[in-house]
Amino acid sequence: MSIRDDFILKDIHEGYLVGGSVRDFFLGKEFKDRDIAIKNAELFAKNLANNLNATFIVLDNENKIYRLVLRDKENYIDISELRADTIENDLRLRDFTINAIAYDLKNDNFIDITGGIVDIKNRKIRSIREENFSDDPLRILRAFRFMSTLDFNFDDELYNTLTKYLPLINKPAKERIHDEILKLFGGRKTAKTLIEMYKIGVLTLLFPFVKEMEIIPPNSHHHLDLIHHVIETVRQIELLYEQANSDIYEHLSKIDFGGYPRINHLKLAGFFHDIGKYSTWTIEDGNNCIWEVKEGTNYPKGNFRHRFIKHDSIGAKLAINYLKELKFSNKQIDYISEMIKQHIYPSNVVSSPNLDNKIMMRYIRKMGDNVIDNIILAKADRLSAQGPDITAEMTANNLKGLDKLINFYIEIKPTLEPIPKLIDGVEIMNLLNIKQSPLLGQIITELHEAQLNGDVLSKEEALKFLKKYIN
Repeated sequence: MSIRDDFILKDIHEGYLVGGSVRDFFLGKEFKDRDIAIKNAELFAKNLANNLNATFIVLDNENKIYRLVLRDKENYIDISELRADTIENDLRLRDFTINAIAYDLKNDNFIDITGGIVDIKNRKIRSIREENFSDDPLRILRAFRFMSTLDFNFDDELYNTLTKYLPLINKPAKERIHDEILKLFGGRKTAKTLIEMYKIGVLTLLFPFVKEMEIIPPNSHHHLDLIHHVIETVRQIELLYEQANSDIYEHLSKIDFGGYPRINHLKLAGFFHDIGKYSTWTIEDGNNCIWEVKEGTNYPKGNFRHRFIKHDSIGAKLAINYLKELKFSNKQIDYISEMIKQHIYPSNVVSSPNLDNKIMMRYIRKMGDNVIDNIILAKADRLSAQGPDITAEMTANNLKGLDKLINFYIEIKPTLEPIPKLIDGVEIMNLLNIKQSPLLGQIITELHEAQLNGDVLSKEEALKFLKKYIN
């Protein structure tokens, strides 16, 4: 296989192919993005856009970076100005050796001055120059992103360098940090990477709530302390995704918001799902005495019951502020906060002694497009919490119920239709002779709940339902 076999590169004979596409070539992976470094980049990009009938986009005028989006909307080429007088000096300015290999499109040969090809074969991430991390501290996070997505390991020197420049981790623009986080959470080894990030202190600097999580110890329901529980939840989501049937896998692979697949966001939600526990933490001793934990280290030790009442709803609210700070969009925030808020919901549904289609349909109507995501999170959470009070039978029954719920959803999904708006607020006010008020909001909510339950299916039934509010 030659790099010239690529249907786009076969006709380009100027500049240097660099970055991820060259690395992916040596890994035997397909690539849809191509990075070309060249002198007079703007002119070259415009001419190539005309030849390929591609859309020309300016990504960074100051640094002369341009993007060509091909007509299939999947393949694209990023073209940038050489950052030095020669390609060799340009490569020395890059982050890691595995990304500092160039393919000379004119002379058809590879240029590897840092040993990147050997590092790819050895699955090693090695930095080129220590100073490159002070030039752009985002490279600290990029190192972990490559660990997650490529399943490569760091060499010892890189660990030392990352530790040295760690205080700069939050210096880059939040938008850039946001993108790196989502790419990292899209890797197949996110959980393994999070453990490494926790060991050297990256997680605590990126997510201050980690300081609170690491204080909460194992308890009767959890065999792990809280920070390792949420990381294990991420690992279980990864396993469930890899083992999923086509319906589940395809759903979680969809890009429905934020420019990244659902699975990336779901794993991030798994990492966030218990952030409400610290602020809701109480401990009960055998004498019905309840300790509200104010200081993380000042609480009674021993075989006491740890409780976290409403940690799901409170955690959903706390997550919103963190996600806003990291420039997540409203749709991304709505999804992740909803996953946190509802992460216990599926297990509560399947624990019903009279679980039937009506109960499952109510859950499905309420969760909408997020049914699969929510159930996968619930399964991962259950598998990650195996404290002494959780028997194998309890776990098996819970997972069996969750499988029943997700299979029921997949079976009936083709017939599902959105819940119709049977009657609007103006009609309700006229019918009941009431004004805009909290009472109106309450009535609309109760009508919606009746629709979720399947008790109201038509406008006639909605009008009948509203009669009880007539004085």
